[in-house]
Amino acid sequence: MHIHILGICGTFMGSLAVLAKELGHHVTGSDANVYPPMSTQLQAQGIELTQGYDPAQLDPAPDLVVIGNALSRGNPAVEYVLNKGLPYVSGPQWLADHVLQGRWVLAVAGTHGKTTTSSMLAWVLEHAGMAPGFLIGGVPQNFAVSARLGDTPFFVVEADEYDSAFFDKRSKFVHYRPRTAILNNLEFDHADIFPDLPSIERQFHHLVRTIPSEGLVIHPTTEPALQRVIEMGCWTPVQTTGEGGQWQARLLSADGSRFEVLFDGAVQGTVEWDMTGQHNVANALATLAAARHVGVVPSMAIDGLSAFKSVKRRMEKVAEVNGITLYDDFAHHPTAIATTLDGLRKRIGDAPLIAVIEPRSNSMKLGAHRDGLPGSVVQADHVVWYAPANLGWDLAATVASSPVSTQVCDSLEAIITDVKTHVKPGAHVVIMSNGGFGGLHGKLADALR
Repeated sequence: MHIHILGICGTFMGSLAVLAKELGHHVTGSDANVYPPMSTQLQAQGIELTQGYDPAQLDPAPDLVVIGNALSRGNPAVEYVLNKGLPYVSGPQWLADHVLQGRWVLAVAGTHGKTTTSSMLAWVLEHAGMAPGFLIGGVPQNFAVSARLGDTPFFVVEADEYDSAFFDKRSKFVHYRPRTAILNNLEFDHADIFPDLPSIERQFHHLVRTIPSEGLVIHPTTEPALQRVIEMGCWTPVQTTGEGGQWQARLLSADGSRFEVLFDGAVQGTVEWDMTGQHNVANALATLAAARHVGVVPSMAIDGLSAFKSVKRRMEKVAEVNGITLYDDFAHHPTAIATTLDGLRKRIGDAPLIAVIEPRSNSMKLGAHRDGLPGSVVQADHVVWYAPANLGWDLAATVASSPVSTQVCDSLEAIITDVKTHVKPGAHVVIMSNGGFGGLHGKLADALR
């Protein structure tokens, strides 16, 4: 079957393309912006990519068009599909029908940490010899691909609350029907499709409604929004993580790189890994609970976590130039920015820390999180904010109240100049964006050389 994917370079759709290819289909796709890591992965898989949405790419007609949720009415390819009556489906629906049917699905949902936690979980199952399938919205460094079918009933999926398609406004995760569900955390996000936090809580409850009574729901004790979701009705056993929960961590180092794991008060072992930050300790506890649910004993899961290598673009060290370390990170919500910088600060001590941040997500463009930005960067010594001309609100006025040395730039050249002015050997520079940031990482590394 020839499947054409519109919006193929999105992390979810790109992963879907890999699975469709593995199932033996002829897969092609197009996107407005073709950039790594997804474009690189797809080209390596021999999947043909087209830049832009010219309807000519749909002639001759494919057998099926999978339409990504970034596309809406008015897009020339979408209009052509509708006018010609071509068969089409949303990505989550295709995944549910052709990959997840009959599998033991382990879903990882939440505002933050989905990609990292689903990567951790897939790796822990792999380490235990369970050869899971997985679909992850990023490229886990333990696997080097973002998706695979797997050889066993187990399938780990990053379960996103974003909508499924322009014709299906339900959250993607309602299609997945997991048996094991991690609900990591829940804050207001995706202001382009959700009016408020209660509307997101309702979608999470739709997910909870689909989990069987023989399944398991895992959530931290510290998230009031998730507590409200469970109180709407839960027909499934629940395990809790964190303070006062069944799964707890006792930090052995302030940066979270060593910690003891307790389950029901009994010590299970010690995780020693390359990760930092309290958020990753929380991700690890949820992973251990989910792995135990499918039969991985905690001691073996802890061994797996100690060999975990994180995900591309999650505090990924991309260069070391003249004693200056550059990292690429996906953080784009104030909470994620704050926890990521806090973890790095605890690791590097008093070394200079510069953050370069692009407020690029749809919620950011709408200004939904802007009040949280000034306080999110307190662990940095200097922050460079990128304010492109089309941002739509006054970033400089918003971050003027930040207690940290701050610069707002409207071009990559200005960012590079500012970083060069402030940086010195021994410094750590974190570039934060949920997009390609115009190749800033490489350009900055070259400039520092």
